[in-house]
Amino acid sequence: MKKLQTFNTDQIKIVNESVEIAEELVSNHYKMSASQWLHRRYDVKTLVGLNPDEVVHGPYAQIIRYKGQRKDTSLESSTYDFYKICLQDHSILAIIEQLSEMKLFSFTLYIIIHELIHIVRFSKFLQNFDASPEEKLTEEARVHEKTHEILKTIRFSGLTDVLKFYNKWRMPFDGLQNS
Repeated sequence: MKKLQTFNTDQIKIVNESVEIAEELVSNHYKMSASQWLHRRYDVKTLVGLNPDEVVHGPYAQIIRYKGQRKDTSLESSTYDFYKICLQDHSILAIIEQLSEMKLFSFTLYIIIHELIHIVRFSKFLQNFDASPEEKLTEEARVHEKTHEILKTIRFSGLTDVLKFYNKWRMPFDGLQNS
């Protein structure tokens, strides 16, 4: 099997910066204080930190839900949802190489904001993680719209190109309506 391309050290620094800014932008958008924020409820990992079953081909990222539980308790009622944002370095780098106008920082900023919005929506029970395929498609359009709303007034190099790239996802699919 072919070894997948991973982020290099400089690219990891860029991704870390985009994660930090994405967290701030999403927190501000949803008006969440530091105590309300979900820091202990999710993690962001790149390809080198993923298990083989967390690697996918095609999407730039995916969210996997795990059950978390504090070490000092064995009660079922103390479990919580823990989300892992699995960045797919190989897919991200392939599109960066394919489209010269695509910048790593702006592209990963969009991806991470998008995934964080999903997590906020799952955590606030605005969307069911185990939704039907049709509901998931509608939710994708909703989350792309929210991502665009957060980013449309921000100015970073390459962000306009990223917003154009994702514009088709903001349109209703086959008669499905955003709600």
